[in-house]
Amino acid sequence: MAKKIGRMVFYVFLILGILAGAAALFGPPYIRNKAQKSFPIVEGEVQIPGLEGKVEIFRDAYGVPQIYASTHHDLFLAQGYVHAQDRFWQMDFWRHLGSGRLAELVGKPMLETDRFLRTLGWERIVKQELEMLGENEIAILDAYAAGVNAYLDQVSGSSLSLEYYFLGLLNKDYQPAPWTPVNSLTWAKAMAWDLRSNLDSEIDRAIMLASLPRNQLEFIYPSYPEDHPVIVPDFPLADPDRTTSIQIEPAGTINSLLTPLYSHLQASISDLDQITRGGAESLGSNSWAVSGKLTDTGKPYLLNDPHLGSQMPSIWYEVGLHCLEITEDCQLNVAGFSFAGTPGIIIGHNDRIAWGLTNVGPDVMDLYIEKINPENPTQYLTPDGWVEMESVLEIIQVAGEEPVELQVYLTQHGPVIDSVYGLENFNEESGLAIPDDYALALQWTALEPSCIFCSIWEMNLANNWEEFREAAQDFAVPAQNLLYADIDGNIAYQMPGSIPIRVEGHDGMLPVPGWNGEYEWQGYIPFEDLPHTYNPSQGYIVTANNAVVDENYPYLITEQWNLGFRANRIVTLLENSQDPISINFLKKMQGDNYDEIAAVLVPLLLEQSFTDPDLQAAQDLLRGWDYQADLDSAPAALYMVFWQHLVENTTQDNLPGDFQIGVDSRAKEIMRQLVTQPENPWWDDTSTPERETREDILQLTLEESYRELVKTQGKDPAGWQWGELHTITFLHQVMDSFPIVK
Repeated sequence: MAKKIGRMVFYVFLILGILAGAAALFGPPYIRNKAQKSFPIVEGEVQIPGLEGKVEIFRDAYGVPQIYASTHHDLFLAQGYVHAQDRFWQMDFWRHLGSGRLAELVGKPMLETDRFLRTLGWERIVKQELEMLGENEIAILDAYAAGVNAYLDQVSGSSLSLEYYFLGLLNKDYQPAPWTPVNSLTWAKAMAWDLRSNLDSEIDRAIMLASLPRNQLEFIYPSYPEDHPVIVPDFPLADPDRTTSIQIEPAGTINSLLTPLYSHLQASISDLDQITRGGAESLGSNSWAVSGKLTDTGKPYLLNDPHLGSQMPSIWYEVGLHCLEITEDCQLNVAGFSFAGTPGIIIGHNDRIAWGLTNVGPDVMDLYIEKINPENPTQYLTPDGWVEMESVLEIIQVAGEEPVELQVYLTQHGPVIDSVYGLENFNEESGLAIPDDYALALQWTALEPSCIFCSIWEMNLANNWEEFREAAQDFAVPAQNLLYADIDGNIAYQMPGSIPIRVEGHDGMLPVPGWNGEYEWQGYIPFEDLPHTYNPSQGYIVTANNAVVDENYPYLITEQWNLGFRANRIVTLLENSQDPISINFLKKMQGDNYDEIAAVLVPLLLEQSFTDPDLQAAQDLLRGWDYQADLDSAPAALYMVFWQHLVENTTQDNLPGDFQIGVDSRAKEIMRQLVTQPENPWWDDTSTPERETREDILQLTLEESYRELVKTQGKDPAGWQWGELHTITFLHQVMDSFPIVK
C-alpha cells in the first residue's frame, strides 16, 4: 500500500512538473501573442458614431497622440477613444476603485476596501456634483464617454486589454459596463485621497501621545525651518480684518485606550494606499518658473516634475487636443499630460500659457467624536439637541459570492466610520472624555460637492493670468500649487482650494469633540486671501511642497509642510546661476542629485577617529565627495546606507511600537537639529546599559553600514554603486499576481 501511495505521489509530482515546464516553455510566447492582439489599431481609418466631422489623430514615435478636430465635442470624443485604446484596463480598474466596487471586479479580497470606500462615499458625492454641472460641462463628459464607449463597441475581451484574459480566471462572467460621466469624476476623489495631507500623522500623533511626552512629540514633528524658503513670502491679505478670532481651549490628550482604534484606521488606509500607490510622505513634486528677465531668450521658462506614486501603467497619459481652425466654437490648442479616464489636460500648455502643479498638502481632514443617544443609536448630539443620522444602504456586489449589505450613517461632519474601524472597543476614560456611546466621523473637503475638472477645462482655454486665475477658483480639492507662465513674459502663482478656517485652539492635529459645537469649521479661506503672486521681484517662483506662506499669514493652511530641503536647493541653484539662465542649465537642475543633509553629516563623520583600516578607508571614500547621489557613485552608496541606519539608530528606541520616522524631510530636519546637540538623550541607545553620545552613534553607524556594503556589493569600495541599491519595480495592479506573465 505504501509503495502504491508513493507511486501516486511520484506521478502527481511528475505531472505537475510537466505542466510547470510546459507553462514555462509555452506560456510566455502565448501571452505575448495575446498581448499583441490587444494592441490598438493606430493606422488607417475607423468609423465612430456621433462625430460631428472628420478627426485626425497623429502618433509620434513614442505613441503619443495629437488629436485634430473641428469642434470641442469631437476632440473630447476622440480623447475618450484613444484613452480606451491604450488604457482601458486602467480606466476600468480606477472607476471600480472610485466607486467602491473592486470586489465586483476581482472578488472577495477587495471587500473590506470596498466597505471603506462606500463608507467614505466618493460615488455618492460625485452624483451630487453631476447634478450641479452646467450644460457645457455635461457636454464635455458626455462626448468623452461616447468616445470610450465607441471603442468598447468595437473591441471586447482580451482584445480590449490583456488583463481581461487573466481576469477571466478570477471573474469569468465579467463584462465591462459602458462608460459614464460618473466614472470620470470619481478620479478626482481618488487623487484627493492620494494627495491628502495630515490624516496619517493625526493618527500617528494620537498613538504616540499615549507613550511620549508632548515635548518629544514636538521634537519629531519639527516646525518649518526659518532658513528654508516659502513660496509667497510676506503675502498681504485682501482684507486683513476678516480673519476669525474665536478662541477655544485645546482638546485633551488622547491616551492608550484609543490606540487600537487608530491601528484599525492605519490598516485600512494602508490597504487603500497599496492599491492607489499614494499617501507616501517621501513622495514630492517640484516646479519653478523663471522670468524672462533672467533667461537667455528673454521669455520665461517653466519646469515641473510631479512625483506621484509609481505604477504600471503610468498614472499620466500624454496627449494633444487641437482645433483645426480656431473659431468661437472651437478654441482648444493644448498639449500635455492627462489622466486616462478624464477629458482635458491636467498639466501642459496651450499657445498662450503654460502651467504646472505640485501638491500643497493643506489640512482639510478632521476627525470628530460624536456622542450617540443611548436610547436611539441612530441619533447624535449637537448643540441644538439630538439629531437623526442620515442612513444610506449600500449593496456591495462580490464576484462569485452573494451581495453584501453595508449600512452607512452620515452626521453633519461626515460619514461615521466606527462600523469600519471598531470604535466600539473604547470608552470615556480617554483624555478627550469620550462618552459611553459614541462614534467617529470624518469631515473632509473632498466629501463636499465641487468640480475640479471644471477648473481644468477652463485652464485649458485660458489666454492670460486673469483668465487662468478665474479658472483656479473652482480648483477645490486636492489643492495644488498652480505655477504659471505666458508668452507675454509673465510668471505667476496661485494656491487654490477649499481650506477650512478653524477656530483658534483647533490645529487639526488630533480628534475633537463633535457634540459641543466648539470645533466647527468657520467656512473657507476666501479665494482673494489665498496666497498668490504675479511677477515677483526676485524673478523666479519655486514650489516643492514647501511652505506656501510664513508664520505671519493669519489663516492655518497646515501644521505639517514638507520641510523645504528640495525647495532650498532649487533656490540656491537659481540664486547662484550664471546669467542668463539657459534651458541646458535648467535641465541640469532637474537632474540634480545633491543631498543637503549629507553636507551636514559627512563633515562630522570625517572628524571621527578610527583605528580600523577599513573604517579609515570608508572615511577616505567620503572625503572629497560632492554630495551628488549619482547612480554610479560609491560614496553615495555608503552615505545612503549610513543615513538610513543613522535615523534608525537614533530614533527607533525612543518610539512606540512599529512607528518609524522614515527618511523624508522630517527626518532630515530632526537630524539637522540633533547633530547640534551632542548630549541630547536621543543619541543614547536605551537598549544598552551604557549612555551613548553623538560620536558613539556616528561611529557605530558608519561601521555597520560599511560592513553591510561589503556583504552586498563586495570588498572593493570603489566598485560600490548607489544605483545598485536605489531601484524601482513597476508593479501592475493585477498582472503582477500571475507568475507566467513575469
